[in-house]
Amino acid sequence: MSAAMMKRSVLASRTRVAATTRSRATVVRAEAKIKIGINGFGRIGRLVLRSTLEREDVEVVAINDPFTDSEYMAYMLKYDSTHGPYAGTIESAKDGLVVNGVHIKSFALSDPSQIPWGETGVEYVVESTGVFTDIAKASAHIKAGAKRVVISAPSNDAPMFVMGVNEDEYNPAKDFVVSNASCTTNCLAPLAKVVHAKFGIKDGLMTTVHATTATQKTVDGPSKKDWRGGRAASSNIIPSSTGAAKAVGKVLPALKGKLTGMAFRVPTTDVSVVDLTVNLEKATTYEEIMAALKSASENEMKGVLGYTDEDVVSSDFITDGRSSIVDAKAGIMLTPTFVKEAAVPA
Repeated sequence: MSAAMMKRSVLASRTRVAATTRSRATVVRAEAKIKIGINGFGRIGRLVLRSTLEREDVEVVAINDPFTDSEYMAYMLKYDSTHGPYAGTIESAKDGLVVNGVHIKSFALSDPSQIPWGETGVEYVVESTGVFTDIAKASAHIKAGAKRVVISAPSNDAPMFVMGVNEDEYNPAKDFVVSNASCTTNCLAPLAKVVHAKFGIKDGLMTTVHATTATQKTVDGPSKKDWRGGRAASSNIIPSSTGAAKAVGKVLPALKGKLTGMAFRVPTTDVSVVDLTVNLEKATTYEEIMAALKSASENEMKGVLGYTDEDVVSSDFITDGRSSIVDAKAGIMLTPTFVKEAAVPA
């Protein structure tokens, strides 16, 4: 699933879209479901909808995509080459979709300020077009009647939140447009937070072995800004840039300027790997590091950070709802302060 990524296809289940609690627990309004609108029914938008269909506390009531009609929306939602066909019922209607017997209104408007979110009762908009990624542009949804906006990609000026890392800093009095960062940042930040808190990170390098994204080419094609990015995705390992490591400094200020990284795009359709190699301030053992990560996965970061010591491969994590899963068998240590950890953003 790797679009933009975030990838985080579970934005609706991960992002703190309501300010009714300050805990890391799932936000539940006993009196009513949170009403969500999706702008952009691409890879992320469709998987956001799928994830909400598994929850009782949120519901998607409207979708906007200027390039897709309701019949094609129904087809793309029903069939997914990575996650398989949807098990429920999906039908197209004249003005939207009917999913499991529930009507979801659809629009095809290019200007976010003209989408009638208010008329459909939408409170929170998941902005997943990859186009409206700053506060000024994303605020058009609020002008259209929504209360808050979650951008499914990094933003230059919107406050950025990663679940399990800094969501307690969310201020509902002023944070009306927020960014959920990228998939790689959602994987890296929880890992880095635990390691830094327990052992201290002096500096480090991150490499993400990243699944193919929607912007890549099926065959060699033009890509003026990134020549290598224009090569065929299915037959190449393609070096690429990523701002994910630097973005960690935005959600973990203590690590600002201490991490940087790069990416390799590989010919898989889902599940990537984050390889974090760091110099530690405190001498330790690999076993102690893994014990700290395992403990965090079972306690304060449960549901966000995972841990495995089994002989797994990437496809074993398809559709996993956690942001970051530490692979204990994939890391190594050279000295008591020089270690490589591996984690999977599913």
